Amino acid sequence: MTRPTIVIAHMEGLRPFDDAALDRLDAAGRLLDRDPIHSWNGDRADALLAEAEIIVGHWGTPGINAAMLARAPKLQMFAYAAGTVKWAMEPDAWERDLVVTSGAAANAEPVAEYTLAMILLANKRVFPAIDQMRGHGGWTPPEGTAPHGNWDKTIGLVSASLIGRRVAELLQPFPHLPVEVFDPFVDAAEIEALGATKADDLIELCRKADVLSIHAPALPATHNLIAAEHLAALPDGATVINNSRGHCLDLGALVAELESGRLFAIIDVTDPLEPLPDDHPLRTLPNAIYTPHIAGSQGTELERMAYWVCDEVERFVEGRPQRNQITHDMIDRIA
Repeated sequence: MTRPTIVIAHMEGLRPFDDAALDRLDAAGRLLDRDPIHSWNGDRADALLAEAEIIVGHWGTPGINAAMLARAPKLQMFAYAAGTVKWAMEPDAWERDLVVTSGAAANAEPVAEYTLAMILLANKRVFPAIDQMRGHGGWTPPEGTAPHGNWDKTIGLVSASLIGRRVAELLQPFPHLPVEVFDPFVDAAEIEALGATKADDLIELCRKADVLSIHAPALPATHNLIAAEHLAALPDGATVINNSRGHCLDLGALVAELESGRLFAIIDVTDPLEPLPDDHPLRTLPNAIYTPHIAGSQGTELERMAYWVCDEVERFVEGRPQRNQITHDMIDRIA
């Protein structure tokens, strides 16, 4: 196809596309303006939308809906450089036959890397050791919990999502850390190809898991997917990691287990509030690590998503398949 016209849209203040990425977009198509649109309002937006054949979006892309699409009659593709397109593509936008792609796989990589690091550090009891060393000169492993170390520990992954799959792959060089994955929608052969074993029952997985890492999408069916009964089934001294959505974990039930001293937790996402109130127990419990939603792409990692979307645009222009095309029938099951 001829070089299509391209418009960039994302929140104000964000700069995910460096000069190299902008140059790639301008080589694949014709970048109408190197500065992004932050809103569909105004004369500049009207002029750009009237000519746009591809919109390259990122965090804070204004909502794409039928009214906006009526002002963009030439639009053929929405290439989203970040994760889920759920919040950008409004329901009536799917009535237009657009090619929609997502950079969710690019954003999955740093989350998976972060998860791997947290698994290894949690098994070594690094975080309570740091806390103790701040108070005095010695280190005593917590009493009444499983022995610490990265040997013969079962890692339970909840969901074979993009991130869950990548975590399983990253754990393959650690055969002494067997991985089990619970996902009722993925068959055993597919999970075995990741170097893991399929768990058929979530409670049974919890009973075996030294680390339980949650990677499920936020869907109605996954609200409090990990509830009090699942936490109660975990062995004494197990660690719960949640880098997916706070929606998937009953935070109140987790806090009760943490206050008893029985479990450890590494929590990057919370529900219903993010960040949590200043006086929330998760901020001060010695057996909890609470981080401010930083597992996903940060700093230099934004370049990975920018280059991913450049590749998707190049594929579109060259008539090659997209690496992560999203269709309307996928919306109810993706993150």
